[in-house]
Amino acid sequence: MAGGNSSQSGLETEPAASQSLRARLARAGSSPPFLFILAALLVSVWISSSVNPTWVEQKTTYNVEVADDGSLTYRYKGQSTRIDDVVPYEQSPLRQSELDKLTEAPGLERQWVSETLASGGDTAVRYSLLEARFHFGVWSLLPALAAIVLCLITKEALLSLFIGTVIGAFMLGRFDITDAVLIPSLASTSAASVLLLYLWLVGGLLGIWSRTGAAQAFAEFMTRHFVKGPRTAKFVCWMMGVLFFQGGTISVVLVGTIVKPVADKERISHEELAYIVDSTASPIASLIAFNAWPAYVQALIFVPGVSFLATENDRIRFFFDSIPFSFYSLFAVLGTLLLSFGVMHVAGPGLRRARERARSTGELDAPGALPLSAKEIQIPDIPEGYRPGLSEFFLPLILLISIAVGTFVYTGTPRVNWGFGAALMSAICLALFNGMSLRNVIEGLGSGLKGVVLASVILLMAVTIGGISQEVGAGIYLVELLGDQISYWMLPVALQLITMVIAFSAGTSWGTYAIAFPLAMPLAWAVAINSGVSDPALFMSICFATVLNGSVYGDQCSPISDTTVLSAMTTGCDLMDHVTTQIVPASIAAGLAAILWTVLTIALV
Repeated sequence: MAGGNSSQSGLETEPAASQSLRARLARAGSSPPFLFILAALLVSVWISSSVNPTWVEQKTTYNVEVADDGSLTYRYKGQSTRIDDVVPYEQSPLRQSELDKLTEAPGLERQWVSETLASGGDTAVRYSLLEARFHFGVWSLLPALAAIVLCLITKEALLSLFIGTVIGAFMLGRFDITDAVLIPSLASTSAASVLLLYLWLVGGLLGIWSRTGAAQAFAEFMTRHFVKGPRTAKFVCWMMGVLFFQGGTISVVLVGTIVKPVADKERISHEELAYIVDSTASPIASLIAFNAWPAYVQALIFVPGVSFLATENDRIRFFFDSIPFSFYSLFAVLGTLLLSFGVMHVAGPGLRRARERARSTGELDAPGALPLSAKEIQIPDIPEGYRPGLSEFFLPLILLISIAVGTFVYTGTPRVNWGFGAALMSAICLALFNGMSLRNVIEGLGSGLKGVVLASVILLMAVTIGGISQEVGAGIYLVELLGDQISYWMLPVALQLITMVIAFSAGTSWGTYAIAFPLAMPLAWAVAINSGVSDPALFMSICFATVLNGSVYGDQCSPISDTTVLSAMTTGCDLMDHVTTQIVPASIAAGLAAILWTVLTIALV
């Protein structure tokens, strides 16, 4: 009987387990994220097979010089490049009139063209690079939109970015995700820079500082001499953001790494800290523009027949003349300053709740948060008997800043990799010199690398999906929506909104500039002339500022932006907590800027 009962029990157990598995699969299969992913993937396959792309001419004009041997060259990002095979514009198959006739992809993607311009009896030759770009209409927004929606629903940034990448790859007909998408992206210079700087160098430096207690010693020093409470700690963070005005990833890595130990000691929520770090990066760089921004942007804003944009020096001067109209950046920096002083009226409910939580409970992260930097680099792990010294923090920091700023002054490009490499080597040497064993140093390096692996992978995926979004033509489609019939007083805010969406979707401000400026500036000039604007130059400055600032807003708030990810990583914040709490004050700043731009534009006529 016993044996029979046992056999009967076993027969009943297996169907029950199978039923449980089927129930779990059924629940997973009916969950909103799964259904959304499945639908988006099916749509992407349909787009690849059934939707014909729309081809668009994109023209970028460069300052071309004649070399000693008679060849044509142009300078871009400090490098001189030779131009071969220039054809007259009227003969190029990449003109829009020719692209409109296509039923399939053109035979070439880019071509240098020349145009002869006549003005007051004088003639000049203009050289431009024509590129054939395409978009899938509204479907071009699908990869970035899917990634963002999944980020908001699941709070799983890595999965969301991967799914967005797969959707974009399917739209392009690249069904071999590994060989056709991931490997080329990971083999790019951008990916290599991410791995070198943010995984090895930053992770290693944070790990060494955690093992030696250097960051803790710095926090104690700042607390004794400068920081008198949460307000002064946040103000120190704000000042650091202003001082490191190079912008973008440079600022967020430097500021976040330096101020986190001080802020943690004063119980400042990681959401507040990430917001201050992120909102004093690119906004400051666009205001204190003694950096690489003007040199990059000027190459994108040439407009035929506009005298104040004729030469490179003219365009750089135009950049600086337009800085007073960067209202979003001004309000963003002012908002973080008010936050550091305890003024929370425009901070939004998320940041207010985060501050109250940190004050009342001491919890720096929200319940259930998944900080991007692991505990290995958040909690000091000092070997027994080792006494940390303040020099172990300041010397690497001084080397880092000196090399980054010095190389910018002398070469025009800040060599951040050199700075972090020197800082890491000096931190290792100081630890060994002060008596730490080689084994403990290596363990510290390992802990630091482990602590930033997740953030580095997310950053790599952000780079990948940003490239995919550009390939499917998301930015080109959005700019085309403006058309050429828009009223003059609506154009600045329209440009602001369109660049906000482009940058938010692609996770890049500089990539948005490359897309938007060559189209937006000629459009602004044409609208100014056709509408009889009394001061076209001022109108162009306003439109320029809206593109510049709209792109900064979108990049700053996007969960797939490298600066957003790095702000969360270096401050120990959950990525989506940072995104959802930052977007409210940033949107308030953007709204105020839009009002000022509109009022100022209307006053021009």
